Amino acid sequence: MASNSFFVLHVFLMFSLASMALSDSLSPSFYDHVCPEALPAIKRVVEDAVKQERRMGASLLRLHFHDCFVNGCDASILLDKTATIDSEKTAIPNNNSIRGFDVIDKIKSEVDKCCGRSIVSCADIVAVAARDSVVALGGPTWEVPLGRRDSTTASRTTANNDIPPPFLDLPALINSFKKQGLDEKDLVALSGGHTLGFAQCSTFRNRIYNDTNIDSTFASQRKANCPRRGGNTNLAPLDPTPALFDSKYFSNLVSKKGLLHSDQALFNGGQTDNLVKKYSTNLGSFSKDFAESMIKMGNIKPLTGNQGQIRVNCRKVNV
Repeated sequence: MASNSFFVLHVFLMFSLASMALSDSLSPSFYDHVCPEALPAIKRVVEDAVKQERRMGASLLRLHFHDCFVNGCDASILLDKTATIDSEKTAIPNNNSIRGFDVIDKIKSEVDKCCGRSIVSCADIVAVAARDSVVALGGPTWEVPLGRRDSTTASRTTANNDIPPPFLDLPALINSFKKQGLDEKDLVALSGGHTLGFAQCSTFRNRIYNDTNIDSTFASQRKANCPRRGGNTNLAPLDPTPALFDSKYFSNLVSKKGLLHSDQALFNGGQTDNLVKKYSTNLGSFSKDFAESMIKMGNIKPLTGNQGQIRVNCRKVNV
């Protein structure tokens, strides 16, 4: 009986692995049979990382954004530079600012240990870690569709071109998101990710010294830590509560206290004003739309089936 049970289990596991390899669509239950311990392991490592440094939650969320906007959600952002890999880590939007790689490495190690082999892709780890970071900081949860595979290439040029910079006006932001299959509601909801985290002085210096649609007291406060010259990496919070998922990011926009030019562009007499106003007084509505837009963003051009690979080391293509 014992040998028969083992045989049935072995056949079931082989069938599950084969089904994973052939699957061309994402599903929240993708790992349920082959490694049910995977998602709890990701959650444990993320919660521990956020407990040690609250800012890490925002960093892991940003990692997912910057991955998906460059040729889809394929973990290309994790690849280190080599003779054949044009690493996205040194692209202008990422250089000396994108973080969380060590946490992803730790998650990968823990998940592979739980699963007994490298079954869970780095791309799925990034997507789930973003969700778990939001939850750890008081935000909504959602079912993450899974089954992404990892890219074997990266593109610093595409990262420079497709990750929206912080100086864009509303029409350019709308076009940037439209290019990814995302609409105006997605733009506003996903920009609300700036309810978490900080920005470097170099990204908002021009706004606080030259923009006119800014609260003067707020501008003066930011100037204290962001001089006209120097201090490029000095940090300022993106909203008053940078370690708590709430609606104060939108309240700030209504009060002309958006830190980035691209933030304030969402509330500056354009077609997104009404949605910003709605979110500023309705956290439930923002949370619901944010979760839906995160799922939508996570579905941008995933590699599935036999495309790509499941990296053993998230920083390197398998040899």
